[in-house]
Amino acid sequence: MDSRIRVTIEEHWRASEAGDIEAEHAMYAPDAILDYPQSGERFRGRATISAQRSGHPADRHFTVRKIAGGLNLWVSEVTITYDGVPSYSVSIMEFENEQVVHETQYFADAFHSPAWRAALAEPIPV
Repeated sequence: MDSRIRVTIEEHWRASEAGDIEAEHAMYAPDAILDYPQSGERFRGRATISAQRSGHPADRHFTVRKIAGGLNLWVSEVTITYDGVPSYSVSIMEFENEQVVHETQYFADAFHSPAWRAALAEPIPV
């Protein structure tokens, strides 16, 4: 089952990048919930989730950095570029019967690393 869910998540992100709204939301249960904790918003139901994403005015692109999980809990690290500006996202998906029933998505803007720790760090491979 883990491999099927992983493939489903990969298909979701490919469809997101392609702008295929129907395929992007096929993995969500009809009564799924999507939470954006940073804005305090909750979207209830696959149709509502799809409508809010398909109405986004920006030119969006999705680059998956990592997918990890097992059983019913999966996490995706994704860079979402809005009109050329990257936003880093972590998507936590909870599954039942191989469908997403709850997703929590966090967003973070890029920031410059401080000089005081430059000697300790190395660039993350792209």
